This record gives sequence, C-alpha cells and structure tokens, in this order.
Amino acid sequence: MEKILASMLLLLVAVSCTLAADSTTAKNGKKDTKGAKETHPKLPQTLSRGWGDQLIWTQTYEEALFKAKNNNKPIMIIHHLEDCPHSQALKKAFAEHKEIQKLAEKFILINLVYETTDKHLSPDGQYVPRILFVDPSLTVRADITGRYSNRLYAYEPSDIALCKYMLFPF
Repeated sequence: MEKILASMLLLLVAVSCTLAADSTTAKNGKKDTKGAKETHPKLPQTLSRGWGDQLIWTQTYEEALFKAKNNNKPIMIIHHLEDCPHSQALKKAFAEHKEIQKLAEKFILINLVYETTDKHLSPDGQYVPRILFVDPSLTVRADITGRYSNRLYAYEPSDIALCKYMLFPF
C-alpha cells in the first residue's frame, strides 16, 4: 500500500511540474522568453557562400578539375576567408555585379576557404582574396593577373571593371 501511495505521489509531482512548465507556453501560444536570448535557426550554407547563389559551384578542387576536363570549360578559383574584410568586400561586389555574374556562368566555379595541395594555385603566396584561372587543358593561367605587383592574383571591389576585360581570353 505504501508503495502505491509513494508512486502516486511521485506521479502527481511529475504531472504538476509538467503543467507548471506548460503554463509559460500557454501565454498567447508562445514560450516565455524573458531574459532568454532569442536565436533564429541558422540556414545551411550553400556552395556559393554568397558569391552568387544562382551560379553552379563545385564542392572540391578535384571535382572542378574533373568537370573542366569533361566539359571543356575553364575554372575560376576564388580563395577567400569568411572573416576577412577584404574577402567580404570582394564577395559583395562580385555577387551584386550582374555582368560579372553572367560572365561567371562560362566557368566551372569554386570558392575555397582553405588552401589546396596544388602548389600552382599559390604561385606568389597564400593570401586572400585571390582569384586564379585554370584553362580546360588544366593549366593554371599565370598570365591572367590583377593590378598589384606584390599580390598578382589579388582583386578588390574596385577591380570589378578590370575583371570583365580579364575574362575575355575565355
């Protein structure tokens, strides 16, 4: 008999605690969040990483090489970092420039937030942001450079006009 009373008492306490917790949710159907930090669900990141969501991006350098060879298309490789202000500024200019976005469709695209093991992709150092091109024969085009002599493959938002002319060899 004592076991039954103890079990019922325990059940009553558990139900009371559950009902008390639910009463905070009952206010207008929302949970009481006073003092609690509101968090929004984080959306999954796409392969574009903000460089142009309507463009088709490859996931790995090896995949880009395979697609370039099979489709006879050049590769545009963008090296950047998510927390780099220069990378962020270039990304914004690249994504908002309609003509560049249209020209980018002619390429196998990849943006990397890590370095590859291919030493040809860092001919003058591992800095960001830098953009390199690989032709369909899988040769890195070292002749396509930006305007800086100390960082040959670096580009800034103001270089977008230069990029349009730079992409004409393809």
